[in-house]
Amino acid sequence: MWILGGASGEYFAVPETDFSFSRHFTIVALKEQIEFHFSQDSKSLDRAGALRAFHELKFFLNGGEVRAAYRSSDSPSGWVVNDWVKKGILLGFRLGELTDLSINDQFQFFDKSTYPLKRLSTDHQVRLAPGGSSIRDGAFVGRNVVIMPPAYINVGAFVDEGTMIDSHALVGSCAQIGKRVHISAAAQIGGVLEPVDAFPVIIEDDVLVCGNCGIYEGTIVKRRAVLGSGVILTGSTPVYDLAKSGVYRKKSDKPLVIPEGAVVVPGSRAIDSPFAKKHGLSVAAPVIIKYRDEGTDAATALEESLR
Repeated sequence: MWILGGASGEYFAVPETDFSFSRHFTIVALKEQIEFHFSQDSKSLDRAGALRAFHELKFFLNGGEVRAAYRSSDSPSGWVVNDWVKKGILLGFRLGELTDLSINDQFQFFDKSTYPLKRLSTDHQVRLAPGGSSIRDGAFVGRNVVIMPPAYINVGAFVDEGTMIDSHALVGSCAQIGKRVHISAAAQIGGVLEPVDAFPVIIEDDVLVCGNCGIYEGTIVKRRAVLGSGVILTGSTPVYDLAKSGVYRKKSDKPLVIPEGAVVVPGSRAIDSPFAKKHGLSVAAPVIIKYRDEGTDAATALEESLR
């Protein structure tokens, strides 16, 4: 078969495959190519071969067949990073040249030639409302996803079916968003491209991320969790569980993980130093106040009529 190779419009041959063994073989071979080209010095790089591998990677990313992270019961967090995919995305930036992607004289845009916008049609069954949203080529957006303007979905992101991305929301590079997630207005889902072995931010199925939240540094939010408005989750901020009397932190071998069904709100904790006590100072500390129940489900139900 043939696949389209980005902004320049070239087509590259890809071996005819099915979705079983031969498809797996094609992806394994692609991984080897990406690893090889990524390791090469820019002066000795086979540019044509590297571009061919990169465009093939984008083909599989666009179709959701290759992801920056995947589920695994063998991992303590339930997820494993596909570092070679992140290497391929970084390779694309090395290979790209600054090009004019302007619509007209009033709407001027300049970006890498390897990263045009994703091409969508009504066949994708994605509701992309008018008003300035952008999806970069190399991102997967599933059926029945709703995107309200302005929103941005970066390369390597995976947004599964039935999810809503609201106004002024960001889905960063390689972020993994599950089914029926609601990313509310002005929420920021951080991107993690480097280091290549670091976890991207992962939001599992049926999570509600309320407005003005920020989720960064490879945090994993397990299914059915609720993040109240203004919650900030980072690798350096512990999360305090009032319901179970626990504390969750990022560790050297494991990202910060928000448990399944947790309801998290912004909180604070006192600082013990004499100066802090004198001035009544505290620092932000996300707090799990309870776990999801029928009352929470009723309060967070998405309006199906909006879809």
